[in-house]
Amino acid sequence: MRFHEVHLNKICLFVLSIFIIGFSPKAIPGGFSYSADKTVVGAIRHHIVMSKETLLDIARNFDLGYLEISRLYPDMDPWNPGRGRNLVIPTQWVLPPTKSYGLVINLPEMRLYHFFPKINMVATYPVGIGDIGWETPSAVAHVIDRTVDPVWTVPKSLRAKYGMASMPPGPDNPLGKYWIGLSLKGYGIHGTNFPWGVGRLVSHGCIRLYPEDIAILFENVSVNTPVEIVYEPVKIGIRDHNIFIEVHPDIYQRIPDIRTQTIHRLQKLGIMSGVSVLKVKDALEKQSGVPVRVGFLKKGGDVTFTGRASAFQ
Repeated sequence: MRFHEVHLNKICLFVLSIFIIGFSPKAIPGGFSYSADKTVVGAIRHHIVMSKETLLDIARNFDLGYLEISRLYPDMDPWNPGRGRNLVIPTQWVLPPTKSYGLVINLPEMRLYHFFPKINMVATYPVGIGDIGWETPSAVAHVIDRTVDPVWTVPKSLRAKYGMASMPPGPDNPLGKYWIGLSLKGYGIHGTNFPWGVGRLVSHGCIRLYPEDIAILFENVSVNTPVEIVYEPVKIGIRDHNIFIEVHPDIYQRIPDIRTQTIHRLQKLGIMSGVSVLKVKDALEKQSGVPVRVGFLKKGGDVTFTGRASAFQ
């Protein structure tokens, strides 16, 4: 499956969504339904590696960041993953612990979620974020402007390298085609002229999307859309009464004791008795970024779980 085929599939999903939920200017391709008792979306998929296909190609074709898939195959040659090999594609996610509206960026998983609460749909995209020394901050903000073909104001530290104070739109502009400015001064969500940086620590703090993803997001975001940037390496979710945990590396080293924090959250949610501590421990050690089933809600547990959703925050 190549990039243009995936993009066509997204358009087809958009058309299908119109018939399913009715036309809306906010209807988007590739959205997932969610509810209070369904906070795990998507499904694990499989892919047979094609000739001349790289791991970077596969990641982009499935709308994943590079690290999302390479983390599952640390010993694989990214340039030659092996024709005919059957790969697990991690296209399933636990929703981040928020109030589920607007844009939510979870830094440790390097992924953005766009919630549409009126129709209980969510779209999700991989992102590139701030490198070490330029860490993207956790914050609550909102969209203040939207710009097509933005001009990049080159930071003073980089002006000698680029030989200019500002860069006009074009193929060399790292902001790409679209810019979504945030009330968080100096930060924004934008495209990129280096797609392989999506899903990595690459920027000076801004949030980068694949060109095809920022085009969709730009059309579905308006000024004043709320934006929440969170830091949640461990997410806990439910689906069909199963309890899942999704663990990512603590990329900015902000969590002193991730195991203690996880156990504390399970206890606050009132579901500790329904999970396997060994499975939780294993997920915390592997940090695969893939939702893992660790238990089952006991009778009445769904009420307890949803009733204490604020315990995540």
